[in-house]
Amino acid sequence: MNRYFKEVLDAHVSIQNWLGNADAHDDICENLLSRFSPEFSMVTPGGALLDFAALKAFFRTQRGTRQGLNIEINDMQVIVENEKGATVTYQELQQLPGQEATRRFSTVVFECNHDGHAIWRHLHETSLPQT
Repeated sequence: MNRYFKEVLDAHVSIQNWLGNADAHDDICENLLSRFSPEFSMVTPGGALLDFAALKAFFRTQRGTRQGLNIEINDMQVIVENEKGATVTYQELQQLPGQEATRRFSTVVFECNHDGHAIWRHLHETSLPQT
């Protein structure tokens, strides 16, 4: 599997485990945050711009706030890939028990850190209509 696809999947497993489980261990959050560049930026589905500090503050206060969260990732595609990183698109479906699922289209820019690991540099999410 493409290493960037694996990173998308692994990061979302961590997000699901952190947000969906009130008993999640602190290491899950620390591992999750280590996946992001200190220069990280994000455009949320609502159009807000977040930096790494805002992302960190969000995750640190959200343990277990979405009990039973299920996240599915589909349709991953590499837009461009080189020795410095890659740009990947994917669709994400999030669902809480008993609620209608939400879908979003995401574009992530990865950069490779000094160890050659893919880290999240920028993420742009757009809400998709309900089907």
